[in-house]
Amino acid sequence: MMSIPSKNTWIKQQQCPCGDWKCYITYEGNAEETTFTSQSVKPELFPSEAMVAPYVGMVFKSDYDAFEYYGNFARKNGFSIRKERSRLSPQLGVYKRDFVCYRSGFAPARKKPSVEHHRDRKSVRCGCDAKMYLSKEVVDGDSQWVVVQFSNVHNHEILEDDQVRLLPAYRKIQEADQEKIILLSKAGFPIHRIVKLLELEKGIQGGQLPFLERDVRNFVQNRKKVVQENDALLTEKRENDTMELLEACKHLKEADEEFVYDFTMDDNNKVENFAWSYGDSVHAYTMFGDVVYFDTTYRSVTYGMFFGAWLGINNNGRTIFFGCALLQDETACSFKWALQTFIRFMKGRCPQTIITDIDPGLKDAIQRELPSTKHVTSIWNILSKLSSWFSHPLGSRYAEFKSEFDALYHVESTEDFELRWSEMVSMLGLGSDKHIALLHSFRLSWAESYVRGYFLARMTTMTYSKSVDIYLKRFFSVETCLRSFFEQVSISANIQNQAHQEAQYMLTKTCIPIEEHARGILSPFAYHALQHELVLAMQYAISEMANGSYLVHHFKKIDAERVVIWMPEGDQIHCSCKEFESSGILCRHALRVLFVKNYFQLPEKYFLSRWRQESSIVLYDGHEVQHNNDGWFQEYQSLTETLFSESSVTKARSAYIRRELPKELMKLLNDVKDMPESDGVAMDFTISPAG
Repeated sequence: MMSIPSKNTWIKQQQCPCGDWKCYITYEGNAEETTFTSQSVKPELFPSEAMVAPYVGMVFKSDYDAFEYYGNFARKNGFSIRKERSRLSPQLGVYKRDFVCYRSGFAPARKKPSVEHHRDRKSVRCGCDAKMYLSKEVVDGDSQWVVVQFSNVHNHEILEDDQVRLLPAYRKIQEADQEKIILLSKAGFPIHRIVKLLELEKGIQGGQLPFLERDVRNFVQNRKKVVQENDALLTEKRENDTMELLEACKHLKEADEEFVYDFTMDDNNKVENFAWSYGDSVHAYTMFGDVVYFDTTYRSVTYGMFFGAWLGINNNGRTIFFGCALLQDETACSFKWALQTFIRFMKGRCPQTIITDIDPGLKDAIQRELPSTKHVTSIWNILSKLSSWFSHPLGSRYAEFKSEFDALYHVESTEDFELRWSEMVSMLGLGSDKHIALLHSFRLSWAESYVRGYFLARMTTMTYSKSVDIYLKRFFSVETCLRSFFEQVSISANIQNQAHQEAQYMLTKTCIPIEEHARGILSPFAYHALQHELVLAMQYAISEMANGSYLVHHFKKIDAERVVIWMPEGDQIHCSCKEFESSGILCRHALRVLFVKNYFQLPEKYFLSRWRQESSIVLYDGHEVQHNNDGWFQEYQSLTETLFSESSVTKARSAYIRRELPKELMKLLNDVKDMPESDGVAMDFTISPAG
């Protein structure tokens, strides 16, 4: 990663093929808005022709600019420079800078070596007096650096251009070359072969690189040493932090019998995989564990471990926490252990559906450990990868692929899907593409033709995907040790899983009795979903067919026709869109038929227990959460509903409420804040046992 230079400075990136103009990158903006702009220019500080020699009185904006300028002058004149002395004061900080020729001064006398075959290297320093001294001045509040002494008189030979480039000051290995050298070294290439490959890549003759073979060798050796030292420190930190995590789990288990955790050890008796869950999570799973989202998108760079979180959705549409695991790798073996452990935590109950990212190892583990569970891959995880997978190989045809892929996702027939998939692959020449093969191998878990009809609890929507991301980011808000991370997970999970009354408005939008009936049964989240379908149902027409089923279509025919089968025996209704089987909410097509059949209430079977209001009574410590149903709250809710209903009659009323209501609420809020915080009697909003 490129480091951000200080503002208004220039750093070299690469030389253009013409060999004359140079490309630079400059930093612009502030810490909040950082942009890099690339310019093909001849900066004034670095002209390609002969440079003006520094002179007494020459002004620079910074000592960095001065050093860069003098360094470029030195290179063009056959020598290099180094920083000698600097002086500072409490008022100005560093206010003197001395830059000298690389051969300035004399080497200090060395002690006689005790080693018999010591290599005595001759110093290049010969007392050269070439120099440039600077002093800081403050003019109108702005600091600047002025040359106060300059000499270009040398007492040694001046090097030619093909020699000066070999001075240590100019033998720099650029960041891009460093990365290539590291990769080639890891691949087992010897140093001389690495140098040759770099020469071939740059199209230059042997020995013309801006660095020597020994520079590459020293770089590789130093890099290996640093990596080994870091690995040793990281290993020690990982072991210590893992033991602290185990201790934290033991203490929590002693304080809370319902807390569960497990771990595995590797061949070296070190903790390998780790998983844990909480009593609240296990209780929540009994009500909302029909669909589980297993997220494995986060990885700790410090510990080299993957974080897996089992999440769900409650009756209010909120993300809830079931458990999590820290895994050493993303292999089928690690996932197998994680799944086994999770099901054991959840007392042997497997979910109907598990939603994951696209991962072959995880797919194999699910097939083995959860054979009766439907595996679904979130389409949003796939869509986020398409550009990186196909934009480069397809180029200008990527838009065509994306359009066809979107259409394929919604194809209803599996036969049509397979046919159109083959046509797309052939048309775009993707037959040998590994990512196309991966997507096709996962088609049973993401294509609607294979997923339709399986219960998903509205957890494959973009809204839920975003809520999961927001929820998990609470765990990774700061870089911390494993124990602190464990504590953060515990706090966030317990707060999220605790049931609480939420004041949500459930206003009616139609005069249909079904809507009023559902409002007293469904949670606000489920009610609003059904309400949406009720409103849209009014836009559909139905035609009864000879076999007694109904053909339902939109009056503008903006979507496909649906077949609805209604059987009065048992009040059964089925739609070919299979929305109820997927979300647990009756679709607009089925509702349209029920209107015609004079249903004023939905049969009980179409109010799933997981979407009912009473499902908010989540078991907590073996007891039920009591809701606050005081009369004042009911009165408040009734007044607000009436207010919003009356204000929506005209635009003038609506504008008035929008303008005046915030003022009145703010006034009430300020009045409440001015009241004493305690009058000796506390309102009990805590979770209390029933009975």
